[in-house]
Amino acid sequence: MTTTATIIAAEQTFDAEQRLIIRAKAGDKLAFEQLYQRYVGMVYSLCLRLMVDRSLAEDATQEVFIQLWRKLDNFQGNSKFSTWLHSVTSNVAISYLRKQRGWLQRMFTLEQTEVMQHVAEASTDQVDLDAYIKRLPERARIVFVLHAIEGYRYEEIAGLTNMAVGSSKAQFHRAKQLLQEWMGYE
Repeated sequence: MTTTATIIAAEQTFDAEQRLIIRAKAGDKLAFEQLYQRYVGMVYSLCLRLMVDRSLAEDATQEVFIQLWRKLDNFQGNSKFSTWLHSVTSNVAISYLRKQRGWLQRMFTLEQTEVMQHVAEASTDQVDLDAYIKRLPERARIVFVLHAIEGYRYEEIAGLTNMAVGSSKAQFHRAKQLLQEWMGYE
C-alpha cells in the first residue's frame, strides 16, 4: 500500500483524473466510485456493441469494474487511463461472451428476427447502423466493432480474440460486405 505522504506528494503534480487513480489504487472507494461514474457509459457502450444483449452488457459492465478494482495496480500510466480501461473492457467482454456463447446462440435467432422487424419498420432515411451491426455473425460483429468503431488494429484484435491476423481481416471484410448489402450499397 502507498503511504499518505506519498499520495499527497504525487497528487500535487497530477491532474484530477490521475489523483483519482492514485487514491483508488490506495483503496479509496470514493475515488473509485468517481472513476466508475466517469467511465461507466463508455464501458457499457462498448459491452453493448460487442454483446448486442442489454442484460449481458450490463453484467459484463459490472464484471469490468470488479476486475478494474482488483487490477487497478496494474495501470502504470504508460497510456491514457481511458485507453487502458478500453483494453480491459474489451478483454472482459470478449471473455464474458465466450462463456455465454451457448446462450447467445439460442438468443441470436430471436434477436435477429426482432432487428429485421425494426429495420423493416424504419424509413430508409433513418438507417440504424446499430441494428445492422446486431445482425452480423458474432465473430464478424466483434471484429467490426473493435476495428471500425473502436479503432483497434488487426493485430490487436487477433490477440484479443485468439484468431489469426488474416482471420480478423477476413471477418472485417465479411462484416463490411454484409453491412453494405443490407444497407443497399452493393
